[in-house]
Amino acid sequence: MRLNTETFQLETFVSHETASYAILSHTWGKDETLFEDIRSKPPGPLNNRPARLATPSEGYRYIWNDTCCIDKSSSAELSEAINSMFEWYRTSQVCYAYLSDITRGHAAKLDSSRWFTRGWTLQELIVPSEVLTLAAHLSDITGIDEAILLWDPGVNVNRLLAKTSVAARMSLIRHRQTTRKEDIAYCLIGLFDVNMPLLYGEGTKAYARLQQEIIRNLDDQSILAHWTPGLEHGADRILAGDPHSSRFTSHLPGTSRRVYGIGISIISKNRQNIDAQRGPPTYCTHNWAPPRFLPPSRIPANCAE
Repeated sequence: MRLNTETFQLETFVSHETASYAILSHTWGKDETLFEDIRSKPPGPLNNRPARLATPSEGYRYIWNDTCCIDKSSSAELSEAINSMFEWYRTSQVCYAYLSDITRGHAAKLDSSRWFTRGWTLQELIVPSEVLTLAAHLSDITGIDEAILLWDPGVNVNRLLAKTSVAARMSLIRHRQTTRKEDIAYCLIGLFDVNMPLLYGEGTKAYARLQQEIIRNLDDQSILAHWTPGLEHGADRILAGDPHSSRFTSHLPGTSRRVYGIGISIISKNRQNIDAQRGPPTYCTHNWAPPRFLPPSRIPANCAE
């Protein structure tokens, strides 16, 4: 559904590419105009400040906004919206990013906006063809490479992201927060081009399920390139535990075919079983058993100190 900026009525479209539209990105605040308000109240101007940005005078008859255009009382519609959100932002004509906590005359404090710390705004920053023109400054604020933020509209953003390693994409979420624990995983679905059912109430298991879906669908072993500072040696796990404490190696190239002993416990540090004359082996033993969802495989690891 999209909101008609002339009639203030919601309209349903089979495809989000059948009519051009603007899309909105913001963090939730007080007195938001919600889906229920649009349905129950007579047509009229919106109380929703970011929704008022994209008026007919801006040249966009339709806008999409998560507060107004999703019926969150329907679990099926909510699931479809979250799994489709990446595509909706990708096919929008422009994305209006509304930083509600930055007032006029305080643009110098741009980096203090909570918009840069929320999970859902990550893909909203990266995916649309036109968001903001401060890419160089935004790169400093977010730590996201300019090549990802400032891409040519003619470039397929899915292919651009595919060239970025899974580990690098996973690292983008570490400093972001979501109100619900599960959303820290759900807000990343589009960045990896995977789909998964929403199970609110599962807590941190959602992050593990996301990693399982990535392993099933993407041929990129850099997802194993993670570690947790302070974690006891030998207690490493094949999947990252907490998205905020786990560290992913962000500089690895995409579709990495080799993993260099990061995030898995390799043979003891003294390498008692390594023949010094032959040099480090191509494959080392490991002390974890692959989960059921992983196919049998050998993981190349460099055991040299």
